[in-house]
Amino acid sequence: MSRSPEPLSQAMALLEQLEPGAPEKVQANLDAFAPDTAELVLGYAFADIVGREGIDLRTREMLTVAMLAAMGTAPGQLEFHIRAAMNTGVTREEIVEIVLQVSVYAGVPACMNAVSAAKKAFQATEALGG
Repeated sequence: MSRSPEPLSQAMALLEQLEPGAPEKVQANLDAFAPDTAELVLGYAFADIVGREGIDLRTREMLTVAMLAAMGTAPGQLEFHIRAAMNTGVTREEIVEIVLQVSVYAGVPACMNAVSAAKKAFQATEALGG
């Protein structure tokens, strides 16, 4: 797969699929750090990797939730990707199972952190009527 000629545009379109309104917030946050950060970071992450066709977006989000939960060091991104996973059709029950699986392979502390992020994501989703 060759690099998209418009990686930031492609990344923003994918972010919008994951969570409506997210692109503007994420870009503003990254632009406040340095002007080309959104292009570099989001272009690579979302256009070059997440946007690949080999795995559907729902499955990618389940994998992302599992990996972020196992890392245990990215609570904001984990919460975002739990919401994004649910926006791609992953059920609350599937999120619970992913988090429980984390306890076996990444440890109870990582699982507990993921429980906290999941509860916040569930509350946010419920507040939006989801």
